[in-house]
Amino acid sequence: MRLDLFLKVSRLILRRSLAQEFCNAGLVKVNDTVGKSSRDVKETDEVEIKRYNRLLKIRVLQIPKSKQVSRTEAANLYEVLSEEILEDASLVPALTSETGASKNSPIT
Repeated sequence: MRLDLFLKVSRLILRRSLAQEFCNAGLVKVNDTVGKSSRDVKETDEVEIKRYNRLLKIRVLQIPKSKQVSRTEAANLYEVLSEEILEDASLVPALTSETGASKNSPIT
C-alpha cells in the first residue's frame, strides 16, 4: 500500500492530499529515509511524522486489505513508538502557508 494511502486509512492524517503534501515537504520518513507518497509501506516499517513541533514515531503492524477501514480497525494498524514535543521553532513546516492552516489549528 502506498504511504499516503496508509496515512489516510490509518487516520494518522485525515486527507490523502494532505498526506501527499507532508511527504513532498519531507515531513514523513520511513525507516529513517524521507518517504515519497508513492513509496510502498510494509509491516514492521517505522514511520516518523513531523507536524509543527511534534514528532510521532509509529511501527506498521498490518496493512489493510481495503482502502476504507473502521475507526477501531485503523487504530490497530500501527503502534505508537514515541511521541515527542520539539522545542525548536524552526521545525514549523512551510506547509502551513500552502494549506491555509494556522499554527493553532489541527491539521488532521
